Amino acid sequence: MPRSLVVAAAILLAGAGPLCAQGAAVDPARIDAAVRQSWPNQPPEWQRRLVQDETMAACSLYRNSPPPAVADAILAREKATIKYPADGKLMGDWQKGARLAQSGYGGRFTDYPPQRENGGNCYACHQLERKELSFGTLGPSLLEYGKIRKFAEADVKAVYERIYNPQAAVPCANMPRLGSSGHLTIEQIKDLVAYVMSPDSPVNK
Repeated sequence: MPRSLVVAAAILLAGAGPLCAQGAAVDPARIDAAVRQSWPNQPPEWQRRLVQDETMAACSLYRNSPPPAVADAILAREKATIKYPADGKLMGDWQKGARLAQSGYGGRFTDYPPQRENGGNCYACHQLERKELSFGTLGPSLLEYGKIRKFAEADVKAVYERIYNPQAAVPCANMPRLGSSGHLTIEQIKDLVAYVMSPDSPVNK
């Protein structure tokens, strides 16, 4: 996160303390203005990242615990965004998927303009292989994920959909919408699916 954004947020929070204590609401417009001012001269695609879509706004409003009707609407809306490979094959090259899963490249200020393909950054939230010494724990371990599920076609499809758009499976999921956001291509997602679901992948050894 840019230092200017951290400073702006700290100032706003410090100033909002007395107001919150008195029961007054913090003006969202002031917060939005501070955030936008911390992103000067950024390209349009960066500016668009400051605007929440309908699902993001609903998840923020309900603090990631939407009521049933809203949750159902999120599932239906996000399910409709999923695009499948034209050739019908949901798994690609697990070796490419392994490299993608360990790459956090893309989406940062220092990655613009992009010099190489975006990564999946999967290791930040999941354990993927037994040899890994450092991995995130926000998401579950994926060790033997395909093996446990007997490499079933239904589970291959479920993994593809979960990577493409996890909001189609779990409303307000923590996992990013890697496919529907355009961060990863369909071919990249196929490679990640193979990494998780292929019998030859070290994930399943």
